Amino acid sequence: MLVNAIKEYQLRVDDQLKQRFSTLEDTAPQLKAAMTHGALLGGKRIRPFLVYSVGQMFGVPLEKLDACAAAIECIHAYSLIHDDLPAMDDDALRRGQPTVHIAFDEATAILAGDALQTLAFEIVTEAVPGITSEQHIAMVRALAKASGYRGMCGGQAIDLASTDKHIDLKALTQLHNMKTGALISCAVELALIAANAPKDQYQTMMEFAHAVGLAFQVQDDILDIIATTEELGKPQGSDAESNKSTFPQLLGLQGAKDTATQLIQEALSALAKLPYNSQLIADFARYIIERRI
Repeated sequence: MLVNAIKEYQLRVDDQLKQRFSTLEDTAPQLKAAMTHGALLGGKRIRPFLVYSVGQMFGVPLEKLDACAAAIECIHAYSLIHDDLPAMDDDALRRGQPTVHIAFDEATAILAGDALQTLAFEIVTEAVPGITSEQHIAMVRALAKASGYRGMCGGQAIDLASTDKHIDLKALTQLHNMKTGALISCAVELALIAANAPKDQYQTMMEFAHAVGLAFQVQDDILDIIATTEELGKPQGSDAESNKSTFPQLLGLQGAKDTATQLIQEALSALAKLPYNSQLIADFARYIIERRI
């Protein structure tokens, strides 16, 4: 069930992205090609999956979730393009393929990231039957906060500043709650906004999202040690090579695995409080720490 749902939502959001890229004029063909390359390299589509699956759990039709799913994937794609740049992580491979600055050039990669970021906000403000202007505004605020200084960009800045330095577990957790967790939490929040979820259920689902977001990063740190370059789609051991602080570095490999398991248990406990069939999302939470990619 989970595998089929992941595949279904992957295909759905990819179709949404392709449709939107196809409507872009060919005034800057190289930029358009770079945006397409960066956004459609493949990948797990974790964030769109959460938009769709949480929205469906609350009874929201998929058509009302398409814009949110496409928008958050544009933000994620932009972040990866910029993360791979020489001034950031300086990676040549992403999902087993050349990164955007390698496939094109550095200036085009910067512009592709910028254009995907702004396209996300264009998409999330599209008129959708059944979504009010107040909901659109709330979606824009959630996406902007998760993407910017208080979220992903701020987390990346802390990450860069922490390279070649020892940071403690509290600082590392804050870093990844911002850099990785904020956008994952935002995916859940966008679905909750679309659903007009009751306040108490909203808060419970955000507790779930927070735990899953951090567990995802802990597992990524683990995979950087135990997975192969082929599985990762990028060089194995790149975190150690870049002298970054990681959860296994601070807690040991088993300690990091225990932390990831504890976080998923917290997420499942939050789900259990809800009066819905949350089996699909619970299975997804377990998948987070079982995956090899």
